[in-house]
This record gives sequence, C-alpha cells and structure tokens, in this order.
Amino acid sequence: MRILERTVVKSGQRVSVRVPATSANLGPGFDSLGLALGLHDSVTLETTDDGIFRANVTGEGASTLPTDETHLIIRTVRETLEAAGFSAAGLRLRAENVIPHGRGLGSSAAAIVSAVLAANALLPAEAQLGAAQILQRCSELEGHPDNVAPALAGRLAISWEDDGAYRSTAVDIDPHIVPVVAIPAYELSTELARDLLPGAVPHAAAAANSGRAALLVQALTRDPALLLPGTVDALHQAHRAPAMRPSADLIHALRAAGHAAVVSGAGPTVMTLAANQDQAAAVEALIAEHLKYSELPDGWRVLRLAVDMEGAKVSMHPRN
Repeated sequence: MRILERTVVKSGQRVSVRVPATSANLGPGFDSLGLALGLHDSVTLETTDDGIFRANVTGEGASTLPTDETHLIIRTVRETLEAAGFSAAGLRLRAENVIPHGRGLGSSAAAIVSAVLAANALLPAEAQLGAAQILQRCSELEGHPDNVAPALAGRLAISWEDDGAYRSTAVDIDPHIVPVVAIPAYELSTELARDLLPGAVPHAAAAANSGRAALLVQALTRDPALLLPGTVDALHQAHRAPAMRPSADLIHALRAAGHAAVVSGAGPTVMTLAANQDQAAAVEALIAEHLKYSELPDGWRVLRLAVDMEGAKVSMHPRN
C-alpha cells in the first residue's frame, strides 16, 4: 500500500480560538435552529517539532479529559491537517473550558469548531478552507450543523442539508431578548437523548412543528411577544422528558407562568428566552423558587447570558 507523503506545517506557530456556547433546537427548530450564547471556551494551539502531542486543560473537564493525542481537539486538528495534505510534527494545546459538558450547550461543537479553525489557520494561505468548507467539515464531524453553525457565525443560525451539503444563514435577533439558562449538576449524553426519539412522527406533529418554527423566527427577530407560542414543540421534548425529569418539571413550571422555556439542545439544561431584562429577572426568581421544592434542588447554576453576535474568533500570534 502506497503511503501518502504530507507536508509538515511550520513549527513555532501559535493560534488562539475563542468559541461560544450554543443552544440548539430552541423548541420546534429540531436539528435546524441554533443560538450562540455569551459563554466561551478558549484554546491556544502551538506547533512543535518534538513529536509530542499534549494538552493542558483547565475548567470544565479538567479532571476527566485526556491530555495526550486522544484529546478531541488534538485529534481533530491532526485529521483536518491530513485532509489538506499536511501534518504536524507535534502539538501543544492549552484549553480553557467554560462551557459545561453533557448539558446541551454545545461543548463538543465548540471543541470541533476550535480544532477545525485552528488547523485551518496553521495551513498556508493557498491550502486554507473557505467558510462553506469549514461549515461542511465541522457539520460532518459533529453529525449535524445546528450547534456548529451558530458557533461559527454567532447570532441565530438557520441550517439545512441539501444532498449531503450543509448550509446555514445567520440572522440578527431582537436586541431585547435575554437567554436565561438553568444548568443542572447532572449530565445527559446526546446519544442517549437521541435514542429516546421515535423512528417516525405523525404528519400532524410534523406540520405543527413547521408552523411553530416559522413563528419562532418571527418571535426572535421581530416580535418577542410571540416567544411563548413560538417555542411549542411536538417532536422531541416530550420523548426526552423521562431522562431529565427535573428539567422537564422546571420547563413545565416556567411555561405555565408564561415564560418561553425549552430544552437546550438534547438537555438537560433549561433555556428560557426572556423578552427583556425585567422578564429575565422574573424567570430567575421563579427558577429559584421552583428549585426549593424540586427533586434535585442542589447543584443548579442559573446564568443570564447575552446572545453572541460574532461567533468564533481566531488570532494568530507572532513567532518569538
């Protein structure tokens, strides 16, 4: 078998990437809508010539994530370089993780986006991927574009697939809208959450979700008064509820009080789209009151976040 020869990228290069957390689905926008949030992971990657691939991780996952070549970012960087016909003699990664893992806030998408953008920046200009190619690669690695698209572009991302090609467009949302996230201490794997979904859905449920997803775009971009009806879902949240009962109960309490609460991604984080800062304060107060009597009252974090308007940022550092 013929072994392909790859060009080794220059050692001593250093690139930093800052990527936002994301919330996908937003209720009815299953696998198609995603929102970038003001909570960020930061990574710095340096090429070396020592043949060693190592990672230093702080923050979320510091005690559990691998620190060698099996780390997701290092592995994805190497694969992305190799796909372009290049390789690295060694890599040194520093990852500062803020996005919670296994909570439905796009931590794996953030890692993939960080890796692909970092690898792309290390390539010579003539070999670098364009924006559409970056979205395609990130979506293929993640399995769908609903988290990687807003991580890349910020704002509200509307994504779709066309004959195997992933596409996305980012739109501005009403500046008064405030996402409030309630993050529980327990995790839920995306694989488990997806396994709970039925293989087929009734025509009425699909039609209902189509209408609500369209209404949600109007609510997010022009009329926040429509957020509550715009976040009604008929496809996935009820099926996933048994795996995250405390989160489902919180969503029920918030929606009963008139707040647009949804499962963030596959869960178990609960995200409420507040129409303004006053409503965000009311949401926080209701969450605090509900958690006093909930099944799992301890370990929740409640954050009032901004919408990230810019998406991932890449910075190349000059060589010493």
